[in-house]
Amino acid sequence: MRVVVVGLGIQGKKRISVAKNDVVATVDSANGEADYQDLSQVPLELYDAAILCVPDSPKFELVEYLIQNQKHVLVEKPLWVYSSKNISRLEELAVKNSVRIQVAYNHRFEPNIIRLREIIKKNELGDLYSVSIYYGNGTARLVRDSPWRDEGQGVLLDLGSHLLDMLDFVLDLPHSITFAAFLNKFENKSPDRALLVSNKSKPVVSLEMSLCMWRNTFRFEIIGSMGSAHIDGLCKWGSSVLTLRERVLPSGVPKETTLIEPQGDPTWVAEYDDFRSNVRNKIPTSLKKDLWILNTLNSVSGA
Repeated sequence: MRVVVVGLGIQGKKRISVAKNDVVATVDSANGEADYQDLSQVPLELYDAAILCVPDSPKFELVEYLIQNQKHVLVEKPLWVYSSKNISRLEELAVKNSVRIQVAYNHRFEPNIIRLREIIKKNELGDLYSVSIYYGNGTARLVRDSPWRDEGQGVLLDLGSHLLDMLDFVLDLPHSITFAAFLNKFENKSPDRALLVSNKSKPVVSLEMSLCMWRNTFRFEIIGSMGSAHIDGLCKWGSSVLTLRERVLPSGVPKETTLIEPQGDPTWVAEYDDFRSNVRNKIPTSLKKDLWILNTLNSVSGA
C-alpha cells in the first residue's frame, strides 16, 4: 500500500517511522522538509491511502477530498468534523466509493486493553456494576503555548475521545449512554480537567481526564458481581499491570492474578497493520462510534 503522510508534527513523524517504505510522499504547508505543501499537489496515481496528522479544522475537507478520489484514510483522533451531518456524509461517501476511513485510537491496541476486552466478552467478572477510567498527563503548559491546541473543548478532545473509544472497545455499551460533566480550567483557556459520570447506565461509568497530573497516570477498573479487573499504566510510559481479582463469598481476600506487560509501545505498529489489513480485506467503513463520540463531547461541553 502506497501512503502519503499529511502533517509532519510529532504524530506524523511517528507514522512515517512505522509505515516506513510504504510512504511515497509527505505533505506539510509549514515544513520545508515535506515533499509537497498541499495535498492537492500530490499526483493521485502516486498513492493509495493517506495518513492525516493534522489539526481538527481541516479534517473534513481533507477526508472528503481523499474519499472522492477513492483513497483510503487513517486520520488521527478524533474525527472532529463539527456536526453529525458531516460524519454521516463521510460515511456515505466512503461506502459509495468503497474506501476505508479509520480513525486512529492507538490505545485500543494496548495488550492489557485487549485482554480486558476478552475478559468482558467471556463474562468472567459477572454482572458489571461500575467502570472507572482515569487518564492524566502534565501537558497543560504545552497545550497553552500551542498556537492551536488551547481552544474549544481542550482535554475532552485530547484525552476524552480516547476514553470514550476504550469504553466502546472494551464494553460495547449502548451508544445511548449519556453523561453529566464537571469541567475545570486550572491553567488553560480551554478545559484542562474533566470528569464525566453516566446518568442512568448499568454499569455506572466514570471517566476522568487531566492535563494537570504531573506524573503520567492511567487506570482502568471494572467491578463486577464475580470479581474485578484493574489496569495500571500504559506501555509507552513503563510496564502496564493487569490485576484480576476473583471474589470470595460471602466475603474475604480475593484470589488475585497479575499480568505484567513490559515497557515498549506496540500500539503504533499494531494499529497500522490493522489499517492495512482492513483495506486489504475490504472491511467497509462504519463511523457510528465516531458519531457517538462527537455527539457525546458536544453534549457535555455545551457546544
